[in-house]
This record gives sequence, C-alpha cells and structure tokens, in this order.
Amino acid sequence: MAAMQAVQFNFTYARYGLGLALGKLYPPLLWSGLSCTSLREVDPPPLPGAQWARVDTILGGICGTDLGTIGLHTSPYYSPFSDFPFTFGHEIIGRIRELGPEVSGFEPGQRVVIEPTLWCAPRGFAQDDWCEYCQRGQTNRCLNRTNGDLAPGLFIGSCKDTGGAWSANFVAHQSQLYAVPESVSDENALMVEPLACGLHAALADFSADDETILILGAGTIGLVTLAALRALGSQARILVSARYDFQAEAARKLGASEVLQGGDLYAQVAECTGATLLKPKLGKRVVSGGVDRVYECVGSDAALDDAIRLARAGGKVGLVGVPGIAKGVDWSAIFSQELTLLASTEYGHAEHYAGKDWSAFALALHLMESGRVDLGWMVNRRYPLAEYKQALVDLHDKKRQPIIKAVFAF
Repeated sequence: MAAMQAVQFNFTYARYGLGLALGKLYPPLLWSGLSCTSLREVDPPPLPGAQWARVDTILGGICGTDLGTIGLHTSPYYSPFSDFPFTFGHEIIGRIRELGPEVSGFEPGQRVVIEPTLWCAPRGFAQDDWCEYCQRGQTNRCLNRTNGDLAPGLFIGSCKDTGGAWSANFVAHQSQLYAVPESVSDENALMVEPLACGLHAALADFSADDETILILGAGTIGLVTLAALRALGSQARILVSARYDFQAEAARKLGASEVLQGGDLYAQVAECTGATLLKPKLGKRVVSGGVDRVYECVGSDAALDDAIRLARAGGKVGLVGVPGIAKGVDWSAIFSQELTLLASTEYGHAEHYAGKDWSAFALALHLMESGRVDLGWMVNRRYPLAEYKQALVDLHDKKRQPIIKAVFAF
C-alpha cells in the first residue's frame, strides 16, 4: 500500500526536554516537529494476524488525552505502556477495507466504531490465558498491555503496531469492532468512545435520584458524564460548572439541572445546597455541607482540590478526568469528611445495566440506536489532517473557538 500521512508522537529526551523548556512560552512549538509531535509520511501498519482488519478512517476525534500527550502534561507513569513512534487517534468511526481470514461477522465497506483498548484478546492471548481482569470483563484493568503479539500500548492511538485515527487507515482486532446501526450518524458514532467513558463512570456506583451531584468541567468528558447519567435514567439534581457560554448551553441541552458559570463557584455551590463556607487562617475556604457526589472531569490540580472540598461529609468523588502529578492538592478533606474516592478509567465489558452486563460500547450504541441519546451535534469542528497545526492552535483558544468536539475528517 502507498505511504500516507499520520500525526505521530516520537519521544526522545532531546525533543521532550525542548518541549518542556519552551512549550509553555510558545505552545505551537510542541507540534512543530521540534518537540515530539509532527506530521509524517508513514507506511500503513500491516495486519498483525488473521483476526485483524484494516479500517479506513471516516472521522478521528481529538481527545483531551491526546492534547495532554502533545502538551507533555501526561505523567511519566504511563511511559512503560507506550512504544514510539505511535500515531494518535483512539476516537474512531471508520469503514472496513480489508479483513483477515479468521474475521467473521463483518464485511468490507461496513461502518464500524473501534473499542481501542489493547487488552488480552487483541494481544493474541487465547481465552484460557486471559488475565484475571479480562476474564471478568474488566478489560480496562488488563495486566498484559506490554505483552503478547503487540508493542506496548494502552490502546489504538498509543501503540506503534496498530496506527491510529489521525491517519487514513489503521488496524484493529475483531474483538474491537462494533457495527454501526444505519440510524446512527457518523458524528454520533464518533462519540461512542467518549460516551463509553461516561457510562463506565456513571455505572461504577450509580447515583440515587435524591442526590445532588456536581460535575466539575463542561468539556467533552464532563458533558458525556452528564449525558450518560441522564440516558441511564438518573433523576438526580445535577449541577454543572462551565467556563464558557457554549459549554453552558451544551450542559443545559444534555439535562443539567443548573449550570454554575462565572463568579464564585464555592458560593454558588453553598447557595444551591445550603452549605456554610468557613475561612481558615490560611488557604482556600472549607465547606461545611456540600453536594452528595462530585464528578471531577477536568483533570487539573485545581479541579481535584475543589472536588474534595465541595463534597459533603460522607460524600463521594468520582475521578473521571485524567490527572497528572498533583501539586497544591490538600487531601485533608478526604480524611476529615470521610470521603469515598472512585477512580474511573476507560470502560470494560462488564458494565451492569438493566439486569445484565454490557460492553460499554455495545451499551452506548444501544442507547443511540434507541434514540435515548444523540451526541452528534457535539462534533462541531472538522479539519483535514493536513491542517492539524491549525486544529491544535484552535483547541488552545477556547475563548474565541467554541469547540466541543473537533475531528479530523477523511
């Protein structure tokens, strides 16, 4: 096959150091080719085995995780789970181009979404040899992400052997393919992967209808967490903090009870819940009272600190945004308030809903096909891959660019 263009991440200590030193002063350097991210001419990845398919990208989403990697914000904790260079792109709708001889149930030309997680099955382990977590359907906890037939990588879009959706085509294992129903648009299908993250977070400990919930952040992850709660039937009172007007509008459209925007977030939460704000001798305010549950969907140090301060005694804090190395987070509230922290990463095949266990992707597609959720309108900016630099510039300027979900369109 002919060579193609791909946006790739290629770590070297020199490139990483240059990006760290100058990226904050001039962010475009981070994707200029001088640091770790660049547009390159690459050969399409070969099929790793008989149970693999080649998929042509229709839309490839630009995720906050991708932006964190490009911006060198991702913790070095994840570095053993990647090999370089890898092609970005794990939010994907595509069309099957080629099938390995052992793939069944799919046809060339068929639209599919890709569950990108590289768990035991894609890595070539026979079912009897799957790790204990994959045996239970908890594929997001797989113990073999550096083992098997593939290079290290948590998912398609961070593994050098699979490629990713920031290129014209890539490869996926048959266990990762989900047929897209005719009634589900390309844009809605592109949102299956982020919605699956929201479903996993919501179903990990589903909220009661009499709870007051605060979702911190109205970016994509905050919005899909809200969408998941409402699509699954939650009648809880849900407060959403939003920075920009377009985010506030999106949150209302998805069923937020109240949107907290501008002004003093702590005072707004106190007014909504009847909490009392107390001023310590030094530092941020202490909340006596607060919400029953917080979903932290930003991944920043400040948002994490706010999340544990704004939950009531005995409350719960769901960590949905991808954190880094936290600085300036006071963990005293966790101890003083006896909070329960519930971390949520990716999704699995054992999401319990309506009396049975689902793959999060299958559940997301079911909810879309049945008309209970349509997120296609969130895809509100498209770029050709050749304009990836402009896309990244725009995504760093939310004040002037009201982008909810940007995609590369092929």
